[in-house]
Amino acid sequence: MASVSKEEKWEQLGLLTPLADEPLPNNGAIAFRDPAFAANKALPVHRWVPWIAGFSRTFVQDAIKRHLDQPGVVLDPFAGVGTTLLEAIRSGHRAIGFEINPYAALACRTKLNAYQIEVAALNRGIARLVSFWQESISSGYTPRSAPPKGFHTRVAFYSPKVLRKALIIQDFMEMIEDQRLRDLFRIAFASTMVRYSNYSYEPSLGTRAGAGKEEIEDFAVLETVAGKLSEMAEDIAWLQSSLPNGQPEVEVIHDSFLHHSKYVAQDSVDLLITSPPYLNNYHYTRNTRPQIYWLGLAEGPRNFTELEEMNFGKFWQTVRERPRVDLSFGLPGSDLAERIETIRDLHPERGVYGGSGWANYAASYFNDCYRFSLGMRNVLRSGGTALVVIGNSILQGVLIPTDQYLGQIAASIGLELVEIHVPRATRVGNSIIQSDIRVAKAHKSHHLYEAVVELRKK
Repeated sequence: MASVSKEEKWEQLGLLTPLADEPLPNNGAIAFRDPAFAANKALPVHRWVPWIAGFSRTFVQDAIKRHLDQPGVVLDPFAGVGTTLLEAIRSGHRAIGFEINPYAALACRTKLNAYQIEVAALNRGIARLVSFWQESISSGYTPRSAPPKGFHTRVAFYSPKVLRKALIIQDFMEMIEDQRLRDLFRIAFASTMVRYSNYSYEPSLGTRAGAGKEEIEDFAVLETVAGKLSEMAEDIAWLQSSLPNGQPEVEVIHDSFLHHSKYVAQDSVDLLITSPPYLNNYHYTRNTRPQIYWLGLAEGPRNFTELEEMNFGKFWQTVRERPRVDLSFGLPGSDLAERIETIRDLHPERGVYGGSGWANYAASYFNDCYRFSLGMRNVLRSGGTALVVIGNSILQGVLIPTDQYLGQIAASIGLELVEIHVPRATRVGNSIIQSDIRVAKAHKSHHLYEAVVELRKK
């Protein structure tokens, strides 16, 4: 077999020719199955809340089996809707997760506490919802609830008919006294609410009209919510039968992992499995605005500004107009700083839409990668492993091998870079590569992939 040069490997992976020597992603045998979340959509409990940034149950199961042969502590610094935590407690481990998004944190806690719900009580609650609904509809009932005051959209989020139905659901949820049961109903509503709105995910939240779809005049709201709740009842019975004996040890911390020292003991974590936000400017906060507002988790824009400032790597919209942001750390032997400067010099005529704004975004992102790496080093025990699922990116036409830079950063502060696995050599394009504003014409070989950065504390 003919040998393949380093440059050819870079070309095959869609990477730019390196400006300095960089560790190549593993392009040989696949060590992990595809971590994409899509497979979870049909699996018990995992299917409750669709989440664009999640990863698969099978990926987490593989990781736990490979790295933990006895009960230990599993940590997910970006817990999302709880895939890692759920699989950890199902495998008999203690689980800890951090999540700043209040909707995701609520969904995560609700899923992890669901084993405590009596299925019969949930089914009685569903029956009461149906009864309340039928009586309200037949009697011309006027809902007491109102749309959240701070929630404003370009077009009406719900049509008048759908809005009344949504508010009837809200009224019923307010009457549920048991908080754990009420949270199940809230998640059932929140996870379906966009489906019957005049908005949709494409993958970012936008109007249906803008996506070429008709607005929704009416919808079977009760049937949709009740169907989701019935699905939950089935899944809770499954979860109760699949958990090891004893009460699971699990904690969901509604805070940034960058504040980990307040919550997690040093040298206490056996296995860290996570996927931080990618360098693709997917705006998790804005895309969950409907759920956050309708669940009463925010009152106005100030709450969202706070979330945006806490977000890992910030957002382009947050840092584009700020004074120059540089890397806050040194990385000898790496071309990261040089590549950011390449971006900064592009398209100055576009102002903040040109390279300077995107360079600020990239520098902010990798500054948080450095802080994240320090956090991993602090919480992992000696010999502990971290598996970080991360995708590369394209900014202003410049390909960014994010996985390689994260590995370099982690190695620079004392973690061992074991290997960079590439279980998904091609992933679907994102907002960065599709937007004319955000990217110049990319090189034809550039493509997006997803990697698993495997690290170990020495």
